[in-house]
Amino acid sequence: MTTTETAIGINGMAHVILTVSRFAAARAFYGRLLPALGMTPVCDTDKLFYCVGARTAIGIQPADPAHSGDRFVQSRVGLHHLCLRARSREDVDRLHDLLRQIGAVIIHGPQEGAWIPGYYSVLFEDPDGIRLEANFVPGAGVLQPGAQFNPAADYSS
Repeated sequence: MTTTETAIGINGMAHVILTVSRFAAARAFYGRLLPALGMTPVCDTDKLFYCVGARTAIGIQPADPAHSGDRFVQSRVGLHHLCLRARSREDVDRLHDLLRQIGAVIIHGPQEGAWIPGYYSVLFEDPDGIRLEANFVPGAGVLQPGAQFNPAADYSS
């Protein structure tokens, strides 16, 4: 089967649920972040905070008490990071401003990346150290005819 013979069509990512060790701190963080990204809280309990919008949903749930206080480790099996697509470079810049206001750990502020021409992103962490990114890629990005995907040093070896 080739990429042009897709047997099953998907329409984006429906949702992501993140398990957090410090639920109250994460709830405060995501309670500011997700609505600013155009997402509406549809569930807000002591077991789940879940927001829907922008053609996806993101939720957080508390970790098992045995893992209370654990921090995210990017190199473990599982999630490496979560990247959301911004509609413009200006949206990436506005997100960066919000992240500074809410005291997020910012790994790198808005900058161009080597992945594809025009790649522009901000990388940050939630209170448990879970890495999140927002990027803007103009046009069809890596699917643009003649585009060269560059995995950069992070993924090239």
